[in-house]
Amino acid sequence: MNNEDILKYVDHTVLGVDAKWEDIKSACNEALEYGVASICIPPCYVKQAREYAGNDLKICTVVGFPNGYTTSLAKAFETLDTIEDGADEIDMVINISYLKNRRFDDILAEIIAVRRVSEGKILKVIIETCLLTDEEKLKMCEIVALAKADYIKTSTGFSHGGATDHDIELFAQYIKDNDLGGVMNIKAAGGISSLDDANRFIKMGANRLGSSRIISLIKGEASTGY
Repeated sequence: MNNEDILKYVDHTVLGVDAKWEDIKSACNEALEYGVASICIPPCYVKQAREYAGNDLKICTVVGFPNGYTTSLAKAFETLDTIEDGADEIDMVINISYLKNRRFDDILAEIIAVRRVSEGKILKVIIETCLLTDEEKLKMCEIVALAKADYIKTSTGFSHGGATDHDIELFAQYIKDNDLGGVMNIKAAGGISSLDDANRFIKMGANRLGSSRIISLIKGEASTGY
């Protein structure tokens, strides 16, 4: 797969807590120049980015980020607020504590609440795979499918691990076994440190890649971050 094809899968990401408007603006310019799938930015910059980029760029933002501890009502309101500001795509973090306590109905209800207010927009559900067992990951595949979210996403990039081959294979097999191709998709995020990583995850079944590095890698620049 050539670089131009890889870029079409990329959510170009700027989510550092110290990100400034100039960082967001620069990332918007890169996203527009390189033809990525979207730019993924903090909620507080969505309106400004929309005004800056107009309708030429898909804007993705994050909800309940990065720990997922906020209430379902707060996540739903945050989602609605960002959509009103111009967000096209929402990446929400589940309540991982609920998952660890096997409160599966509460997690399902939470995702449905966010899905309800984001109808017509792309919804990606971040489950933070590095903190989960395979059993928990597969349970989340089931819940994400039931909630009719568009993507299951591996990671925030703010915990101790990101996307792995094993997790993408696990999700892809679940989608295949349950005939969910084209309905439930996979976003690999966190720790994508090379174009080989990006290419491999796509070949394994990832439909999106969350990364701040890929454009820099393509430009031949060293980069650190998400």
